[in-house]
Amino acid sequence: MIPIRDENRSSTVPHITRTLLIINVVIFAVPLIYFILLPENIAVGLFLDSLYSNFTMVPADIVRGNNLYTLFTSMFLHLDIFHIGSNMLFLYVFGDNIEDAFGHVRYLLFYLICGVAAALAHTLSLTNARDLLIPTLGASGAISGVLGAYIVLYPKAKVLTLLLFRFAYLVPIPAAAFLGFWFILQLLFTSLNVGGGVAYWAHIGGFIAGVLFALVLRKMRKDGHSTQDRPDTVGRLSPVSSGATHNFCRQAPVQF
Repeated sequence: MIPIRDENRSSTVPHITRTLLIINVVIFAVPLIYFILLPENIAVGLFLDSLYSNFTMVPADIVRGNNLYTLFTSMFLHLDIFHIGSNMLFLYVFGDNIEDAFGHVRYLLFYLICGVAAALAHTLSLTNARDLLIPTLGASGAISGVLGAYIVLYPKAKVLTLLLFRFAYLVPIPAAAFLGFWFILQLLFTSLNVGGGVAYWAHIGGFIAGVLFALVLRKMRKDGHSTQDRPDTVGRLSPVSSGATHNFCRQAPVQF
């Protein structure tokens, strides 16, 4: 199932979501373009190695309290086109309404906190010392938080979905069904120990964090407290491999 768009119009311009999209794409695209144009340039290779070595999150470092900044920087790094493409698609489809609900500044804080929660959930899920040394990167932990908030705030909103089963179908699916199925898949993959270089516990942790934040927001709305940047929108409830062109990390990193 591939989300194309939701049928839930945002009442504000999603400046933060658009900025996050641009930042992620630029950070991924610029080094890739340099490598494609200058594949034999040693300086370019060293820069790419340094970028992905210094700014990906290594769980063992977090456990020791080292390089804590990578909890944030790793959210903006991706391995390949499929990795960043799928993450940015979900952020594009679902992010604007959550930004509308929280307000711009709170939404940015929410996004970052969900990303950190996802990284910590992934770290806590690791029981093998060797796994703690594998770098982790990607935005889908934070984006999973967006999905968790969306299922709470806009469960009945329709998501226009591309279904690929023998033929291609465009079907509007309620957000509760679409995102509920997505979450169940994450639980299933973890229970079956289906790794494949994907940090499914990060998805689960980010999603749960998003659900909790959205429940708090909904309760504040019911209590009559404003959580929006704009007063006129108060109370509105209509509403995740390696394969890049360069060996960035010495060990195959895990992607969010």
